[in-house]
Amino acid sequence: MLETSEELETVSEAVNSSQSSMSSESCTSFSRLSFDVLDLVPQPRPLYSPESLVVKPHRSSESSWQAIRSMVLKRTASEGVCGMDGNSSLSFRDFCLVRQIGSGDIGKVYLCRLRNEDVEEKRCYYAMKVVDREVLALKKKTQRAATERKILNMLDHPFLPSLYAQFEASHFSCVVMEYCSGGDLHSLRHKQPRKRFSLSAARFYAAEVLVALEYLHMLGIIYRDLKPENVLVRSDGHIMLTDFDLSLCSDAIPAVQSHSLSSSSSPDLPSSSPAVPRPPSGHFACLPSQLFRSKKIQSFSAAKRLFVAEPVTARSCSFVGTHEYVAPEVASGGSHGNAVDWWALGIFIYELVYGCTPFAGVSNEATLRSIIKKPLKFPNVSTISSRETQARDLISKLLDKDPESRFGSKRGAADIKTHPFFSGLNFALIRSATPPVIPQQKTTSSRHFGGTTSSFDFF
Repeated sequence: MLETSEELETVSEAVNSSQSSMSSESCTSFSRLSFDVLDLVPQPRPLYSPESLVVKPHRSSESSWQAIRSMVLKRTASEGVCGMDGNSSLSFRDFCLVRQIGSGDIGKVYLCRLRNEDVEEKRCYYAMKVVDREVLALKKKTQRAATERKILNMLDHPFLPSLYAQFEASHFSCVVMEYCSGGDLHSLRHKQPRKRFSLSAARFYAAEVLVALEYLHMLGIIYRDLKPENVLVRSDGHIMLTDFDLSLCSDAIPAVQSHSLSSSSSPDLPSSSPAVPRPPSGHFACLPSQLFRSKKIQSFSAAKRLFVAEPVTARSCSFVGTHEYVAPEVASGGSHGNAVDWWALGIFIYELVYGCTPFAGVSNEATLRSIIKKPLKFPNVSTISSRETQARDLISKLLDKDPESRFGSKRGAADIKTHPFFSGLNFALIRSATPPVIPQQKTTSSRHFGGTTSSFDFF
């Protein structure tokens, strides 16, 4: 069963609250939208049209992008309709919904395809997230939806969503993203023996999630909602993080630091030293000069350099996340920063390996109290392998209740990648590695919502 992302704005009652959820009270109103009504409503100009821009590099050769651009060219030739940037843009009428495939706190997700693709073998399928702006306003979550759209526009990474189109239809906002046919890691874990992954499989998924979090942190984005339900599995078995409505956007200052520098001193280096006119020679000569903020940094030998871009100065007091995954500083009602993602990574690895989370209680309040007060415990077993010993060490360092000393809090993924649990793993080539599970290819049902006459519910 999918667990939605939840939010509680008042942090002072975090532990003693009688609420069973961290989300705002659900709105009781429902909205219905009919396809035929959409065709009669004048279509507003799109807020943003990714399909009219340069194809994102890591998706440029995929048929899904080619199908989108082909549809744009056809519309330009037949209708001459242009978007804000002078190019034709897609709208709701260009897509045919197939079925609902998910729902979250602020929207529902539908499997869809482009209209006029009559040959089943040539059809490309997408995921369309639809939110009702009026409902969002009533639930006071308009800013969350805006944050997610902003982040989706920024992303260009193999383990993060590709945004194909964005438009409005009546009072609904729609974003079209890539479709992951393999479900999510929560469902996949329940299909494994004893409902847990092998150490090698957990290591693989943890590594890909680590790379995705590293990219987000380089952009100044603190994810704040890591859990197996939000890690989708593509048709090739690799992962994709999803749902960014709880994320925090901040700033990260990239720098190249010495591997031998202590974690306590490293975060001050980028901001305390002036920029230099030229990047150093060697392995990092291809990086822009503004990344190198210190002459001291330039003197390090290339073999001992680490690229660091961690939003260490970001702070927030919002109480966000899923109860079993929130960090102690969040559970206690205090402010938090980038370290919450590394705590969540520790919970994530623990759940993949042991089939449960370490601090789960009989209620949400009990879970929060356990996170704050109880020490980390592992299942008692007679013997454990060296790899499991390494996994336990990594989890223990990530689940340090003090965010200042938590593993990754200062230099992020640059430090975590060096842990023995990941020894022998080539992070640069992990996209080419063979995943533990390759989803079975299923024939997508052609049943849909009836063209322009059927209606369906939102919220």
